[in-house]
Amino acid sequence: MKLSPKSRRNLLRILPTGIIWLVFGLIYALLEKGLMGDLKYYPTTGNPYNFQNLIFPFAVMVFISGNLMGTFEVLYLSKRFTESRLYQKFLLKTAIYLALICLFLVVIAAITNALELDVPVWDRQVGNNIIAFVSSFAFLSAMIFVASIILVTLFYTEVSENIGYEVLANFLTGKYHRPIQEERVFMFLDMKSSTTIAENIGHYKYFEMLKKYYSDLSGPVVDHMGEIYQYVGDEVIVSWRPGKGITDNNCLDCFFAMKNVIHQRREEYRASFGLVPEFKAGMHIGKVTAGEIGKIKKEIIFTGDVLNATARIQGLCNHLEQELLISGQLVDQLDKGAFYRFRALGDQSLRGREGKMALYTVVEQ
Repeated sequence: MKLSPKSRRNLLRILPTGIIWLVFGLIYALLEKGLMGDLKYYPTTGNPYNFQNLIFPFAVMVFISGNLMGTFEVLYLSKRFTESRLYQKFLLKTAIYLALICLFLVVIAAITNALELDVPVWDRQVGNNIIAFVSSFAFLSAMIFVASIILVTLFYTEVSENIGYEVLANFLTGKYHRPIQEERVFMFLDMKSSTTIAENIGHYKYFEMLKKYYSDLSGPVVDHMGEIYQYVGDEVIVSWRPGKGITDNNCLDCFFAMKNVIHQRREEYRASFGLVPEFKAGMHIGKVTAGEIGKIKKEIIFTGDVLNATARIQGLCNHLEQELLISGQLVDQLDKGAFYRFRALGDQSLRGREGKMALYTVVEQ
């Protein structure tokens, strides 16, 4: 079964949590083994201890626990704290997760004790061992360790959300540590009459509108396998590798999905801001040089003529009275199926460039 782009993104957001928990869990288990040596019982609680028998189920349970936390975080809890400050998110989420994990550890400890003692989980001896475990310093130290894992996980999640999972993965793998050349599809999407809008509704309300606008546009980008390269004022730059952007006309579908989501939420915009934002876009494909840049603040950037050309193409939308303009080079690689109608606008001069470029506009059939 093929995962949708949204499901694939969520999976890539969840799995690192499980991996972080697994790594920290194994570190904890190895440190504990070093301290316990050949002991068969925990000195503080009297609970049975067997490293060889417990390490594999412990690793599995820790990995599952991390993924459960990641799933809960991605699908539910992260949406409940969007307006909270960072330290508030960390404190509140840590408290919630610790409460859930305490319950989980008690259940796991009961099952483990029952297996080691070969008695039912409701046996009095199991209950006594659980009470001794929960009231011990060992349990407190375990909770402190778990809290540190939660904080590391939340920090990773916040960093990923802020700079993007693709960008973070590229930083971690060092893909762009040295500049490389690659082909990219770009879409420069610009809000119409943004200066006038800001003057009419005020800059604070305009900023609130931008937050909602960017949030609403993010869904179509994810659904159509795009990457947000940059936000530049009221402009969004979306990028695709050709295999993702051209396949199934994803770059085109993304633009029209953006139009559709703003149209569906037009009443929300009117109620909140007294207007419905509109936008125009230019698309192009070409070679870029990609690499890490900066010393105090690192960033992965793309450089190349394709970026300048895409910006100039988008700049012609008003002059040619079109909401979408696409270069001939990109049109040549797109599927000319029954969903879209391509209309040639002839060869056009782009500001600051010699020669002309064939441009097209596209409408849904």
